[in-house]
Amino acid sequence: MKKGEMLYEGKAKKVYSTDDSGALLLTYKDDATAFDGAKKGTIRDKGIINNRVSCLLFKLLEREGIETHFLKWVDERSVLVKRLEMLPVEVVVRNLVAGSLAKRCGREEGSELQRPVIELYYKDDSLHDPMINESHALAMGWATEEQLRIMKEKAFKINNILRSFFDSIGIILVDFKIEFGVFQGRVVLGDEISPDTCRLWDKESLEKLDKDRFRRDLGKEEEAYREVARRIEKALREE
Repeated sequence: MKKGEMLYEGKAKKVYSTDDSGALLLTYKDDATAFDGAKKGTIRDKGIINNRVSCLLFKLLEREGIETHFLKWVDERSVLVKRLEMLPVEVVVRNLVAGSLAKRCGREEGSELQRPVIELYYKDDSLHDPMINESHALAMGWATEEQLRIMKEKAFKINNILRSFFDSIGIILVDFKIEFGVFQGRVVLGDEISPDTCRLWDKESLEKLDKDRFRRDLGKEEEAYREVARRIEKALREE
């Protein structure tokens, strides 16, 4: 695999072409942002940790029948992935009330939900990723009815798998954001799953083990990210 030109640089990753037209190289950065980029900083070795965590969780999901873009772990910061045509609809799955949901609904953070909630957001930084519904996605041509159905179906299945796995390592999966793309006509899970894209709380202490430590100036971000990676690696090594 030969690394080509940089095609795109996002908040957390750089995307490169390769000599395989069906594959891309993702390289994770240590940059940290919050509040639509209004807050910026770095978390030491975040890119290394998130790459490792995401690769491990994608392999776990693949074993459970969820197709992902993951192809091969390349080095500590880079991963080879399928070249997806990304759908501009982010999917957020919520198991507990937290973050913006707590503010919108006037509920205390950590409150139980009677069932998982799925929210959709239009992926556009210039518009601050506004919350949308299925009618918006269909009317704007951002996704088809079938793609939306598959995305929701996969999101619930991914939630069941990850919620159970995290519970087994003493972590509450509060909520998470995922993205999908199309590969050879199939809707495939892309982007990443990491402490950047999930809210993860320790089951006993309720200590936050995710990017909320950066958002809320709690400190010890690197330690929290490393603890998540340590527990995931230990559990998967012992299988």
